[in-house]
Amino acid sequence: MGKSLVIVESPAKAKTIGKYLGSDYVVEASIGHIMDLPKNDIGVELKKRTFEPTLIVSPGKEKVVDRLKKLAAKADMVYLAPDPDREGEAIAAHLSIQLLPMMKDKSKVRRVTFNEITKKAVQAAFLNARDIDEDLVDAQQTRRVLDRLVGYQVSPLLWDKVRRGLSAGRVQTVALRLIVEREQEINDFNPVEYWTIDAQLEPTANKQSFTARFVGVNGVPARVANGKDEEGKDLFLSNALPDHEAVDEVVSELKVAKWSVRSVEKKERRNNPKAPYTTSKLQQDAAGRLGFNVRRTMGVAQRLYEGVEIGSEGTVGLITYMRTDSTRVSADAIEEAREYIGKLGAKYLPASPNEYVGKKQQVEAQGAHEAIRPTSVKYTPDSIRKYLSDEQFRLYKLIWQRFVSSQMTPAVFDQTTVDIVAQAKLAYDFRVTGSVLKFEGHLKFEEEDKRARQAAKDKAAKEDGAVSKPNAEASAEGGDEEEAEARLPELSDGEALRLQKLDPLQKFTQPPPRFNEASLVKTLEEKGIGRPSTYASIINTIQDRDYVKKIQSKFVPTEIGTVVTKLLVKNFPYIFDTAYTATLEGELDAVEDGTERWTDLLKGFYDHFEKELNVASDNMEDVKRMEQKTDEICDNCGSPLILKWGKFGSFYSCSNFTKVKPMTIAAGPWKKDAKAVTKKVTTAFAFPLIVKATTEDVTEYSKEVGDAKEMAASIAEAATQGKKVTVEPISCDFTKENFAAKPDLSAPGADEVAEEEFCDNCGRVMVLRNGPWGPFMACPGYNEDPPCKTIRKLNQKVQQKPPVQLEEACPKCGKPLLLRNGQYGEFISCSGYPKCKYIKQELLEVKCPKDGGDIAVRKTKRGDLFYGCVNYPKCDFASNLKLINQTCPKCDSAYLLEVVNDKGTHVVCPNNREALPKRRKKKGAPEEEPTTPACTYQKKTAGPAPVPVIERPDPEKTRAVIESVA
Repeated sequence: MGKSLVIVESPAKAKTIGKYLGSDYVVEASIGHIMDLPKNDIGVELKKRTFEPTLIVSPGKEKVVDRLKKLAAKADMVYLAPDPDREGEAIAAHLSIQLLPMMKDKSKVRRVTFNEITKKAVQAAFLNARDIDEDLVDAQQTRRVLDRLVGYQVSPLLWDKVRRGLSAGRVQTVALRLIVEREQEINDFNPVEYWTIDAQLEPTANKQSFTARFVGVNGVPARVANGKDEEGKDLFLSNALPDHEAVDEVVSELKVAKWSVRSVEKKERRNNPKAPYTTSKLQQDAAGRLGFNVRRTMGVAQRLYEGVEIGSEGTVGLITYMRTDSTRVSADAIEEAREYIGKLGAKYLPASPNEYVGKKQQVEAQGAHEAIRPTSVKYTPDSIRKYLSDEQFRLYKLIWQRFVSSQMTPAVFDQTTVDIVAQAKLAYDFRVTGSVLKFEGHLKFEEEDKRARQAAKDKAAKEDGAVSKPNAEASAEGGDEEEAEARLPELSDGEALRLQKLDPLQKFTQPPPRFNEASLVKTLEEKGIGRPSTYASIINTIQDRDYVKKIQSKFVPTEIGTVVTKLLVKNFPYIFDTAYTATLEGELDAVEDGTERWTDLLKGFYDHFEKELNVASDNMEDVKRMEQKTDEICDNCGSPLILKWGKFGSFYSCSNFTKVKPMTIAAGPWKKDAKAVTKKVTTAFAFPLIVKATTEDVTEYSKEVGDAKEMAASIAEAATQGKKVTVEPISCDFTKENFAAKPDLSAPGADEVAEEEFCDNCGRVMVLRNGPWGPFMACPGYNEDPPCKTIRKLNQKVQQKPPVQLEEACPKCGKPLLLRNGQYGEFISCSGYPKCKYIKQELLEVKCPKDGGDIAVRKTKRGDLFYGCVNYPKCDFASNLKLINQTCPKCDSAYLLEVVNDKGTHVVCPNNREALPKRRKKKGAPEEEPTTPACTYQKKTAGPAPVPVIERPDPEKTRAVIESVA
């Protein structure tokens, strides 16, 4: 009997599944998608409106496909086991296309899905193998075609009108639109002044004071007008007064008023547990409580899903599939959770399981989506903590606690509301509300975490010894501070109160906050834009395209992002409308359910899209050629500045600038026939003109002339001052960036440290690599056989920080030097660029052994350091080893080399060929004979660097500052 072939997406998943299936199965990974639309063509049939896609084997996947074909030809059965969603079904369909021709019996290719990678779920899936779900495949294919139609037909418009390399996306543009429109709301926001009044009171019977808030007069609520909502209805700020005058009037009355309790209302409030996590809720909570961005959350969740080594148990999948919008949970999982809760105490266990209604509650036995939950409650976070990394532990704990608490009883609070009256000429109403936790219920884990954190703080403060005894005691009672503040004294109806002080406070309404990752995901979900599996890629794309920047964890649109959004929304009002995008998502769900044909959806979409595309092609504003008059004045000549568009966005340019090139006056023609040369100049240019003399790009002579006679005299004088004489029309090349239109990258938080990124296919930490077109993020398996070619491009055309002027002057032209930020980091160059191209280099004290020039520290494209002569390309001397300004004591070599290896740091003579690293000669190059006598000098200057001890960090000590309990 032959073996069965099982194909999944990632090697990590293959390893876990292989453990459960045994030796009769060969488990291989496709490493993500194996087929896609071609990159050099739209790849979709449009003439006949069939929208049939042209699928090809993805570049770089040829070896993977060939290997799978060979294994399939030998296998008795082929099981396709990618993830249980649209993308996974499409991968299975593409594998089927490639492998079926290799199979003698076409019925031996089957599809299996499982929501969790556990032995029970995997074995059950193979007992319920099925055919590929064509409706799911059609839904994925439709989304892919929609995105291709928009991207490949709108992006060229942006290249032509704005800048090459830009892209438009059906969903990414709508997400970007939300961010840009929010920024516009912030810019247009007009704050409204309002005042609140708090009164600190105490009962006459005891001294326990409390604070109440002013709410109205004579039973009429106090409120301040705050504009209108989207529907035109008036909005108000409650419990507020409009200005200082009104406050003074009320305060003067309150000071002489008689205070008493009008009514006391006590009631029990129940706080119900929340549903287990869906993808978007997990992303939101991970951002708010753990400080994880969406990419990091999904990367860590992917590894928890695919499996983690748990001691003697081997690789165990710890959570269910993490891309879902369902809150359904299997009966077995609920039963296991209830059994665990019962051990905590009967008071925590409800009489019947808690049920939650989500967007999608599928009930099929095979392939049914569930909420994100632990595969087994027995794997408590603390019991497996030593097997998990810090981030894995924290995310798993979040998921585990949310699932278990979802099946617990409600928390119970005692809530007291006290209405107070201050009787003067009028009755001024005040109110205070307090609540105390009576029974923790489903909040048990959160309350335990609070107490543990407080105990840790108290222990640290005690051990530190820096806190005085009174403060230490206060700290020890800190865990009850919130409850102490919330508790009210015993009050009764009609009880008299004593006023201690009044606290009027001026406030202003705040603009809506910028989106962070959590709030953007929440808004996308509420508006029905995208799906759980697409949120991470949407957020990644708008950042990778440099359409938004993250400043203090908030999204700020860049100038290019704002310009692109406004152009697209103006010219494609239907396609990039948020409501229409949400409608399309509903139609894609209908295709998945089999209630709508995918071609009908595409026909309806393309009818609208083609009309808008034709109009946009003719009418879209040409930003590239924009020249807009401004009120700004040129710093050099006082002429008006013009706002123009360049590859890095808008900038100011002097209106007195001309692109006419200067004319060089050669010495021979000038001596031979000065009149002919003068006539040639005056025919090409109009006076006034500038005569210049330069030597190696440094201006030695410059004079403005107003007629031919003056010009001739100046040319004769310039010829004696410099090597090159030129005549050019007066032109001011002054420019400055339009920083007002760009995010402030010098603001705190603008240079946040990038978090680790994980390969979508195999879950490994991605690394920074350099290629012919610059740096990019790549999977560590990029060069393996078969390779994992997952990459993420890094945008080159990003806005730079403003240059900083230094006190140091340029040694060539005397202008101030600037500290600039470039593609490879900071560098210092002349402010006179492009006329003066001086760049300050880090020089060694050693002179070049070939031509005596300076040796500079340089970098390769990959970022590696080397040392080369500043006279390159005339002198090609270069060294990978640092040159030391010391003479060799044995052979009198003018310099030594620094060699660093695992044995330590040595200074070595360049003629000591045995001690220097061996250099591989170029292919076909002849052997080079040494031109200097051999030397044996080397000296050790330092020992090997100590190996750092890497310890697993304590998650409680490394917890993000922004973590809070919901």
